[in-house]
Parts: sequence; C-alpha cells; structure tokens
Amino acid sequence: LVHVYGYAAGIDMTRRDLQAEAKKAGRPWEMSKGFDHSAPIGEIAPASEIGHPAQGKIVLSVNGKVRQNSDIANMIWPVAGIIAELSRYVRIEPGDLIFTGTPEGVGPISRGDVLEGTISGVGTVRVRVV
Repeated sequence: LVHVYGYAAGIDMTRRDLQAEAKKAGRPWEMSKGFDHSAPIGEIAPASEIGHPAQGKIVLSVNGKVRQNSDIANMIWPVAGIIAELSRYVRIEPGDLIFTGTPEGVGPISRGDVLEGTISGVGTVRVRVV
C-alpha cells in the first residue's frame, strides 16, 4: 500500500551531453538525469486537497514561449498506475519525487533562460538557468 502525500509541478531536466557519452560507451546514464539542480519543483499540493489528478494541462514555457503543451490524460499510464508499478520495485517514502518524463517539445536551454512549468490543478514551478 502506497500513500500519496501530494503532487507538484516539476521540470525533468536532462544533460544530453552526458547521456549521449554514456550511451555511446554502453554505460548507465543516470548522471544525465541526477545532476545538481536537475529536478526543480514547485510547491507541493497535498493530495488530500487536490485529489489524484487524472487530467490537467501540462505546459512548459521557455522565456515566455510555449515549448511543451499536453495533458496528464495523454500519458501512457495513468498517475495511479505509475505509482503502483514503481512501488513494486522500490519503497516509496514521504518526500520521494517521481518524474514521469515529458511531452514532445524537448529542446536545449541556455544560461539566463526562464523556465515555467504548469500543471493545471496542481501548481507551477519557475526557474532561471544560471
């Protein structure tokens, strides 16, 4: 049994340079996902207040221009299914974050860019690349 405490908008960053290098060498590429500041999140919205989202617009803007635009309902697996499947392999504890990937529209960012991610009914995260 897994108890979900809350949800938050987050930005799932990837260092494509590290990922490509590791893939080419046949090595694991987790450092391309787990580098410092790779997973900024907004305020956590308690599940007891917002429920468990099955739909809601997902938008990522870079410098005010929409780069990604989709909906939770378009994910391959529903949120509850992702949590259930993952919990078969690892213990999920309060404070753990689960990033589910990203809609189409992935692209490079540069120093000074302002990224804003929003999930309708959940929240927003806003960061500047330094």
